Amino acid sequence: MKQRQLLFLLGLLFLFSFKGVTVKDTITGKQKIKSPVFSNVIYQGDDAIYKNNPLKADEFYSPILQGCYPDPAITRKGDDYYMVCSSFAMFPGVPIFHSKDLVNWTDLGGVLNNVNEFNPHDTGISQGVYAPGITYNPHNDTFYMIVTAFTGGLGNIIVKTKDPMKGWGSPIKLDFGGIDPCIFFDDNGKGYIVHNDAPDKGKELYQGHRVIKVWEYDVAADKVIPGTDKIIVDGGVDLSKKPIWIEAPHLYKKEGRYYLMCAEGGTGGNHSEVIFVSDSPKGPFVPSSNNPILTQRYFPKDRVNKVDWAGHADLVVGPDNKYYGVFLGIRPNDKDRVNAGRETFMLPVDWSGVFPVFENGLVPMGPKLKMPKGVENKTGKEGFFPNGNFTFTENFTTEKLDYRWIGLRGPRENFISITKKGLEIKPFEVNIKEIKPTSTLFYRQQHNTFSFSTTLDYQPSSEKDLAGIVCLQSERFNYVFGVTKKGNDTYIVLQRTENGQSTIVASAKIDIKKSLRLQVKATGDSYEFGYALNGVDFVNLGGSVSGDILSTNVAGGFTGALIGLYATAANDAQPE
Repeated sequence: MKQRQLLFLLGLLFLFSFKGVTVKDTITGKQKIKSPVFSNVIYQGDDAIYKNNPLKADEFYSPILQGCYPDPAITRKGDDYYMVCSSFAMFPGVPIFHSKDLVNWTDLGGVLNNVNEFNPHDTGISQGVYAPGITYNPHNDTFYMIVTAFTGGLGNIIVKTKDPMKGWGSPIKLDFGGIDPCIFFDDNGKGYIVHNDAPDKGKELYQGHRVIKVWEYDVAADKVIPGTDKIIVDGGVDLSKKPIWIEAPHLYKKEGRYYLMCAEGGTGGNHSEVIFVSDSPKGPFVPSSNNPILTQRYFPKDRVNKVDWAGHADLVVGPDNKYYGVFLGIRPNDKDRVNAGRETFMLPVDWSGVFPVFENGLVPMGPKLKMPKGVENKTGKEGFFPNGNFTFTENFTTEKLDYRWIGLRGPRENFISITKKGLEIKPFEVNIKEIKPTSTLFYRQQHNTFSFSTTLDYQPSSEKDLAGIVCLQSERFNYVFGVTKKGNDTYIVLQRTENGQSTIVASAKIDIKKSLRLQVKATGDSYEFGYALNGVDFVNLGGSVSGDILSTNVAGGFTGALIGLYATAANDAQPE
């Protein structure tokens, strides 16, 4: 009798599962929810500046990394260049790129990709990890990546590898405070670390007063040598002018002298790059008389094709034996808002005199650069990272997911699986507004004018279930656009969250008979969300809405906007 009952129950379970409805687990009583499946994602950038400035055969575009790739640092070993950027609470931490020529870059993923060693699960989106440095040490044939981690009590850490293509070792915790560390190796193999810190206790003179410190570094033991720390810059170039946020230091050696290059002025409209010189890595350092050597702060705010906030730079010798600098900058939209975030730019650097100067770094920047001699522009081809206007198509047909897809506060692998139909996301019981890992696969917004669309196979089972697209600046500022349930009906809903307070912009009852197509389009500050029940004819929901909450101007923080494939079992976007 028990066997017949069991067979009957199993038959019911198979029948209900086949029909795609929710059933209850006979053992636990919990509901089994069919997870959403996303496929055929198309991101298309369409900025006017690229259409109006087509490339010639010997040119390439800057920024070289569009979207939220700020705080670049770069190093070279032979013909190989490696560049890292900040990632904050995105996962994996510290994106890293490789190039042979400074023009064509390959995405290698993230340096900090072991969640057991770097876990930003409980940090706001602008915390996690930022301002990395990367240095090749020829004396022991080792690469060092050093960074400040605002999670898990890590603080300043360093990781090492002989080959960045093959991954990195475990983080080594370093015993000093402050932020923005960088490591330097002298000709004799001796190591030094420079970083931003607060002034000595009781000596802070004004808001934003910071100092640059140097430590001697024990290369064999991988630790700073206690008692060797020294302040080498107090406040900035001219303390009497109360400069703010001297930070992001890098040490270089040229013709027997030591150069200390730093950002000054804060990472906004007053941002700049300045430089000092000394006969010793421990100072005293004397500022250049022609500082700043890079800034965009002197020009009209309403200039066309504006690049702004330039600073936080690093230098490297290029394949043509000339110097180049990478640095962050922003390209605001038509409302002068920063949605795409701080991006990685490049300029040639003239170091024929005593001090380096960024070529055209003190005039309004253009979108194009001359390539180093002998280099061919292959960006967007043969696996190289794209720039300019481009289309990125993802059908989720291979197990190796493009590194541009990232998680937030945790690995993407914790909630995704590749199926025959596409990408399946297992919904967490976490809302996008929570400071927890979310079941959202993110892609950076890389243009001010773009479209992002996806095909979704999904039937929500309750009002707590939602799947769709999220446009996110932070946990407190975002749009959620997705499918959910109200009673027995299925709805499409658009929710706006500003400063943690959510409102429903619009909702509509729909009847999903097959795959649903979702889309977000932006033209500068104007964002539009649409859905297509037949996969072709998009219906707008909510009209044109402002992208203000997706900008750092309104939301604050340090990141650019992210577009995500979102699924949750903790939905609070209730249709009206």
